[in-house]
Amino acid sequence: MSRYNPVMGTGVAEFRRRLLRWFDECARDLPWRQTRDPYAIWVSEAMLQQTRAAVVVEYYQRFLQKFPDLASLARADEAEVLAAWSGLGYYRRARALHESARAVMAEYKGQIPGTAAELNRLPGVGVYTAAAVASIAFGEAVAAVDGNVERVLTRYLGHEPVPGAARSGQLRQEAMRLVDPEHPGDFNQAMMELGATVCLPKGPLCLTCPVRDGCKTRGEHAVAPARKMRSRKTALALLQRKEWPKSEVLLEQRPADAAQMPGMWELPQVKDGQENAGSILLTVRHAITNTNYYVTVYGLDAGERDRLVRSVGDRMWIPLLELHERPLTGLTRKILKRLKVMPGYSGSGPAAVIGETVRNAEKEFESAVFGN
Repeated sequence: MSRYNPVMGTGVAEFRRRLLRWFDECARDLPWRQTRDPYAIWVSEAMLQQTRAAVVVEYYQRFLQKFPDLASLARADEAEVLAAWSGLGYYRRARALHESARAVMAEYKGQIPGTAAELNRLPGVGVYTAAAVASIAFGEAVAAVDGNVERVLTRYLGHEPVPGAARSGQLRQEAMRLVDPEHPGDFNQAMMELGATVCLPKGPLCLTCPVRDGCKTRGEHAVAPARKMRSRKTALALLQRKEWPKSEVLLEQRPADAAQMPGMWELPQVKDGQENAGSILLTVRHAITNTNYYVTVYGLDAGERDRLVRSVGDRMWIPLLELHERPLTGLTRKILKRLKVMPGYSGSGPAAVIGETVRNAEKEFESAVFGN
């Protein structure tokens, strides 16, 4: 039985009642919904920006094992934070979370502010994240409007798809009118859940929608055309060597002033005209924002560094067992895992290579690459 009393009503009251009852009965069981710890909720909201919940779960659990509270995150080096975040992408989120943790420790004596207005003043904390944390962790009656909620409201209210801040501001006002003052955190999560699981961008499941009776469109609505994806080809190299008792891979670090992913580690690039110098190990497509990268990975010998593009950052031989400690780009992590070069993680354990996983990964690497 739902924990929300089925209060009869129409309009806003009925919308809230139906939505909250549906959320109580149908919501996905996600780990950040089992806590009211503002730090844990903040971490989840940072990770969930532009990333699906199913992808976030494992990273969220590992991140909290590595940094269980705000103080431990604030004390950490940036490289540690990026390493724990590695694979999620959009690394500005990790840097902003880290900077904000330090700001809270310095300016608020380690106590996370309890209002959206105060949270919004922290570095990198936007209007949505501030509202989500304030409503879910502290019960502030403020609406959290992300892309899912915008889509739900646009369809439900029958709005024309006005792009940019104008639509966001208008829809935020509508969301504030609807938000349940007694259960604001659950209401905001219910709106997001509805957009993520029922009111889908394409092929919305209208027959299962709890508020379909009042919906003005009951289906897909006109949207602004998506940006056209660009294509780009690139060639990367996997160089490896075995220095007993460890196996190593050559990686290079993006400069600190790089426009994208500064400080992250990646495979070196092959010079133009040198692509045929080595054997093709892997071809892979990797999307970043509006660009599809079509990547060919070549296997080169340890002494063939003259075939590589000159590095503008540091270039180092990294032991396999230290890869998990490095902030790798998402593409690099994907390649090393697919080639079975990067040792795996425990499915529920901390972000560390452990026990038999290490030994098996080393054996697989040595067998595949060195033939012994």
